[in-house]
Amino acid sequence: MINGKTVVYGIIGNPVAHSFSPAMHNAAMRELGINCVYVPFCPPPEKLGEAVAGIRALGIAGVNVTVPYKEAVIPHLDELTGEAKLYGAVNTIINRRGVLTGHNTDGPGLIKALREDYQFDPGKGPAVIFGAGGAARAIAVALARSGCPELAVVNRRFEKALKLAEMVAAATGTQARAFHWDAGDRQLEEFTRRSALLVNCTPVGMAGGAVEEFPLPGDLPGKGQLAYDTVYNPPRTPFMVRGARNGAVVANGLSMLLYQGVLALEEWTGLAAPVEVMRRELYKQTGISE
Repeated sequence: MINGKTVVYGIIGNPVAHSFSPAMHNAAMRELGINCVYVPFCPPPEKLGEAVAGIRALGIAGVNVTVPYKEAVIPHLDELTGEAKLYGAVNTIINRRGVLTGHNTDGPGLIKALREDYQFDPGKGPAVIFGAGGAARAIAVALARSGCPELAVVNRRFEKALKLAEMVAAATGTQARAFHWDAGDRQLEEFTRRSALLVNCTPVGMAGGAVEEFPLPGDLPGKGQLAYDTVYNPPRTPFMVRGARNGAVVANGLSMLLYQGVLALEEWTGLAAPVEVMRRELYKQTGISE
């Protein structure tokens, strides 16, 4: 029951109505028996700074940050954790007595999802990452730091892909390459064929979003590969459909959403998150069975 002592958490994004995070976190908070509530906020881009200032002014204890604000939010914060500085993106903000600290649980969340739910070791082989935004940055660094031997970043703006690849190489020592989003690139095809993991970090395939073909031959992703789509709504994305058709193991972003949420909740509250309660709520929101 919401009352004068209720602690408020939330999520900032635009759009944000599709997010399953409110249902997941509210289920967790009920299970933990804490007087908290988690709500969505959808500020327009020109009001982002005012929205972040509102976190401090209203005493909101913490928020998640989703697209398109994971990088844009940084100048409005007081400090960043080492992870957030390295990733250059923030997906979690903690408010401690008016000091707003940016964290990033996206990369660690994906690594935990790969290991816990898919028994996949990032050191198994090279990885291809589609996109070069905030989530891609976190995932690229996390994979490199978790033993991935070689990375490729594929993006429509080649300069952005190159910048991310160079940052990963400099920060981790892992070999990283950049490719333009070009279906005719033979070198990209060759790299993808020998990769163990393909990760979509773009909005392509998101409900209500862009519909576009990936720059891959029709038989990729394929057998022996894990095709991981950070999009989770719809629960079966075009990237997953093509991968399953070719015999790849496929996954949507629900597991990453789960574990990044688990890590964020534990950072906010200091309590062990009820992982299975959060997982069940996510699947309930999708309307699919576990």
